Amino acid sequence: MFVRVIPNNKGTKKTYFCDLVESFRDQYGKPRHKVVVKLGQFDQEHLPYIRAAYAKNPDDEFRKVKVKCSGQ
Repeated sequence: MFVRVIPNNKGTKKTYFCDLVESFRDQYGKPRHKVVVKLGQFDQEHLPYIRAAYAKNPDDEFRKVKVKCSGQ
């Protein structure tokens, strides 16, 4: 499972819609995605926390954000 982040193009800028998505293969072996739950609309600053909540290694998600913010 992963969090799909979709930018909001119509409303408030720098907001995103988030869905919890499951990956699977159909009966013919093609990869597919199924939306398990729609999490709602979030500001850009909340995205790392949402991704970390559903990640296998939450610490890795925060390290990515720290590297992007510090410019290293």
